[in-house]
Amino acid sequence: MNLIKSTGTFSLFVILSRILGYIRDFFIAIYLGSGPIADAFFVAFRIPNTFRRLFAEGTFNAAFVPSYTSELFSSKKKAQKFANSVFNLLVLALLSLTILVEIFMPSFIKLIAPGFSDLHEKFKLAVDLTRITFPFLFFISIASFFSAILNSHNKFAVAAAAPLFLNIILIICFLIIKNDTDLVYYLSYAVTFAGIIQFIFLIIFTRKYFYPDLNFNFQIDKKIKFFFRKLLPSIFSSGVTQINILVGTIIASFQASAVSYLYYADRIYQINLAIAGIAIGVIILPNLSRYVRSKNKSKLEILQNKSLELSLFLSLPATLALIFASEEIVSALFGYGSFNEESVKNSALALFYFAFGLPAFSMIKIFSSFIFARNDTKTPFYFSLISVILNIIISLSLFSKLGFIIIPIATTISSWLNGLLLMIFVLNKSYFNFNNFFFNQLFKILIANLICLGSFKILVNYFSYYFTFTNSYKFLAIIILVLLTFTFYLLISIVIKAFKISDIKLKY
Repeated sequence: MNLIKSTGTFSLFVILSRILGYIRDFFIAIYLGSGPIADAFFVAFRIPNTFRRLFAEGTFNAAFVPSYTSELFSSKKKAQKFANSVFNLLVLALLSLTILVEIFMPSFIKLIAPGFSDLHEKFKLAVDLTRITFPFLFFISIASFFSAILNSHNKFAVAAAAPLFLNIILIICFLIIKNDTDLVYYLSYAVTFAGIIQFIFLIIFTRKYFYPDLNFNFQIDKKIKFFFRKLLPSIFSSGVTQINILVGTIIASFQASAVSYLYYADRIYQINLAIAGIAIGVIILPNLSRYVRSKNKSKLEILQNKSLELSLFLSLPATLALIFASEEIVSALFGYGSFNEESVKNSALALFYFAFGLPAFSMIKIFSSFIFARNDTKTPFYFSLISVILNIIISLSLFSKLGFIIIPIATTISSWLNGLLLMIFVLNKSYFNFNNFFFNQLFKILIANLICLGSFKILVNYFSYYFTFTNSYKFLAIIILVLLTFTFYLLISIVIKAFKISDIKLKY
């Protein structure tokens, strides 16, 4: 496997998906803004979308890929039997969950958005919209199963391209419906429709490796039991960032418009996290599992060090940009139509504090993969549980004093604790060791970032007029600024050898 090439291919589709996701959110900001209707829609969208992230962005892979790879190591027939049993159990469990939640939706909304309970119209709208969007969870979770099959065979492009459908369909919905009073309902139906399309798309491309046999007359053997014992901890541990954000959404529901502010901030930093953490974690897991199985320690060490290095190389410049230009970025991306200056300032403040946690969010994905490759999902689960409990304690204890802004602060603090616990564990267990080149490369990456930060701040100050809220060219200005700075970052990195062009051709 070529780490940089595979990450590049995966990231290309991720970036395209995020660009389309931005266009989608741009329309949401214009037509829904950050008021009660937007809050209700974001709750309805957040739940199935959180499950999409939990299943699709590495979490299901964490439990499935090592087990499926182990079966492939034995024979294709065993792998087919194992995968089919998992598929049937997933269908049964997810279908049952979907039906139960649909029946008890009012109680479910009280659980995930308790702040809506005293606001009758807002609560009713959230219930109606979530009933429409919730089947998306079923289809997208099954689609993630097919993505994991493809990833196990080192086929990443199709799985990475599948999320494009959600954004494309929602954008088409905006273009057709526009100012209709029932726009928010059409958007909700479009979410579920997109899940069905993505599900069909992945089935078609997975047929070469696996074709499902829907049959509930199957045996639950030791391997299946072992897999499902791993799955729940992996959902919690690999998706801890999403769980922390979901916890934040629940708490934020008690403050008007806070759910919307957090949503827009989350959308921006997730762009980098998808590349610097999720993409790399997904790509390295199949080969890590193979090297652990074959006890190839030399290749294992090289791949682990290079993946962590690449993650920091990509996450650190984004962290600095989001810290020092959070308001300019939010204004340029969303400051239009119903999304007023107050919305920009509050979303930017949330983004500012989320940005400090971005390297930690990425580290969690990388270090967790080192442990998942060894069929251990319980250890990351315990660390994630500590992280979530800390997040809840900080958020609840200070929410009344600081309001919604405590949520990104708590998420960042708890994520750094989680990342550090994972790092200490893999070092103590000798699952991972820093090689002789890592710290040398890290020093060079830090130098490149400091140089680029200086140039970035100079450009932001010099062209500050173009980043004012009322300027018509602010979107174009931020795009040019980011492209110029990142190009300069790459050039500086190549000159000081923080990034080596020769690494593009290396296989790990």
